[in-house]
Amino acid sequence: MANVDKSGTFTLGGDSIVKRLGYGAMQLAGPGVFGPAKDPQAAVAILREAVASGVNHLDTSDFYGPHVTNQLIRKALHPYADGLVIVTKIGARRGADGSWQPAFSPKELTEAVHDNLRNLGLDVIDVVNLRSMFGIHGPAEGSIEGPLSALAELQRKGLVRHIGLSNVTAAQIEEGRRICEIVCVQNHYNVAHRADDTLIEELARAGIAYVPFFPLGGFTPLQSAGLSDVARRVGATPMQVALAWLLRRARNILLIPGTSSIAHLRENLAAAELDLPEDAVMALDEVGTRTNAAA
Repeated sequence: MANVDKSGTFTLGGDSIVKRLGYGAMQLAGPGVFGPAKDPQAAVAILREAVASGVNHLDTSDFYGPHVTNQLIRKALHPYADGLVIVTKIGARRGADGSWQPAFSPKELTEAVHDNLRNLGLDVIDVVNLRSMFGIHGPAEGSIEGPLSALAELQRKGLVRHIGLSNVTAAQIEEGRRICEIVCVQNHYNVAHRADDTLIEELARAGIAYVPFFPLGGFTPLQSAGLSDVARRVGATPMQVALAWLLRRARNILLIPGTSSIAHLRENLAAAELDLPEDAVMALDEVGTRTNAAA
């Protein structure tokens, strides 16, 4: 069984120490992150193996399913082990057709926090990320003052321990930090998609975690000759190399690769033990440079 200890740790908000290689539960819901799990027993087994392997950072949301992943997490892991940090997100809801829709009003945000608490079986949530919905498929400008202030009020009431942001621009992060402490930012980033390179460095200087979603490409898995070449050289899979590169990229990067397969879970977690030589890191850096230049 893989162990993620070699990934190192990061402290969220001064009191939540997490391993840098965690697990994202999104893929445990049905196709398109909508509807029930294909195999609930297998989903429970994956969650239990992740935690048994040392993972103590779980990423989820009550709009996955909706309600599916949170209920699976509760079934698999409640009562939760000391030190397990569960991070969720609010700001969206699912339409009857599976569409992703903004849910930014104070009433919707309050209901979302209570839904997460109920389905996870918690009295307080470790971290709640506000997911900006000005752009569904990527960050877009727009003030987050209203919804973030509503979330900060729920924090003051003791329902939320820490607050993060998701799918946001640098300007929105700056705006958010004037309202409350931001402990993490969750944006799209991987070895080939490098739009946030500068932002990662700025957050590192501020002691804020950067949590890339789609670290392995998401619904379109990473495909790169350079990535495959490095994988062959180091005797690993391309996905392990992509994760190991992210762990090397910056000390404030926390990984939450998701999967609905035990075999893929083990493959992902084994990336914590992969030590990339310097020439391999340089070759992988070029993957992002070429991709960004082509875009």
